[in-house]
Amino acid sequence: MVTAIVLINAETNRIPDLANQIADMHGVHEVFSVAGRYDLVAVVRVSKNEELADVISDKMRHLEGIVATETMIAFRAYSRQELEVGFELGLD
Repeated sequence: MVTAIVLINAETNRIPDLANQIADMHGVHEVFSVAGRYDLVAVVRVSKNEELADVISDKMRHLEGIVATETMIAFRAYSRQELEVGFELGLD
């Protein structure tokens, strides 16, 4: 599984509508409205890197109201849930 975090700058009046459109896209697992330098953050999870281009470059970036995006691809995930599963399996 490939995970990407997409930081999105959007036209202010379009943020709620864009968040809903992005959340409905195949491969998008969560969308957050955030404070700070960006307006929205989307978490994308797909099976292959090639699918990121379809979701982010071909669809998401062309939505009306998106001004700019920055994409970060995750190398490893560190979460309490994954750590607990590892301990249950006897991993150190």
